[in-house]
Amino acid sequence: MARNVVQFQKGLSEPAFEQQYGTEEQCRAIVIELRWPDGFECPACGGRAHSLVKTRGLFQCSTCRRQTSPIAGTIFAATKLPLRIWFRAIYHMTQTKQGISSIELGRRLGVSQPTAWKIKHKLKQVMMERDATKKLTGRIEIDDAYLGGERSGGKRGRGAAGKTPFVAAVETTADGKPVSVKLGRVGGFSSNALSGFAKRNFDRSCQVVSDGLACFASVTDAGCTHQAIKTGSGSAAGARQRLSGSTPRSATSRPRSWEHIGPSTANTSHDTSPSSSTDSTGDTTSPL
Repeated sequence: MARNVVQFQKGLSEPAFEQQYGTEEQCRAIVIELRWPDGFECPACGGRAHSLVKTRGLFQCSTCRRQTSPIAGTIFAATKLPLRIWFRAIYHMTQTKQGISSIELGRRLGVSQPTAWKIKHKLKQVMMERDATKKLTGRIEIDDAYLGGERSGGKRGRGAAGKTPFVAAVETTADGKPVSVKLGRVGGFSSNALSGFAKRNFDRSCQVVSDGLACFASVTDAGCTHQAIKTGSGSAAGARQRLSGSTPRSATSRPRSWEHIGPSTANTSHDTSPSSSTDSTGDTTSPL
């Protein structure tokens, strides 16, 4: 049986991490290189001539005499923790598929749980802000889902009481393999809600594939093309159609588990990034 290339993708081992980012000097050099890839530039006057205040680790502009810290204006600004602790936190958060608790992160970093909690949420916040500016492109599969867990009695699935509706949109390759996902909380599955979600999160050149729910057609308001594929998932004909490979899975055959996804299983974290946070619009992004 062939190995799953995502499951067995090569990662960064702990010895390799320590070799590249194990000292404060290495981490500081990387921050400086990322901030000023073409060399120091004064944020006040744009001057490049400078000197280094070694006792405080600051760059001083030779023109206007302004002193600048390499971490000023970054997520590390005003931190009292060594940069190597931050780098190690990034490593642990991005290498765990199921996420990592602040308690466990604190143990691995050698800091208290409240400190680990702050580090974790700062990292999640900046990643959310970065991903919020990115839009899904190419082929997208979209579906409706609910958050709230399974309840006995009452209506199940779409329209069930006590559950939060949200939209799941997955950017895929041409052959249907997932690339990244955006989740958006909506008040209901209406044309206005889906149109707004598409305008915020989809590039105008997208080809959107859905299971034919009427509101999904409103993605055309964002300039996207829409293709509805109805498989008849509950029928024998639909089953035969899926088995024959004539109809792509996922958005066109919604996983049953999405109807009863609970808080403990609603995790979009992956080994390529920390668990995603939700922004003011209710949209969440996570690479797959």
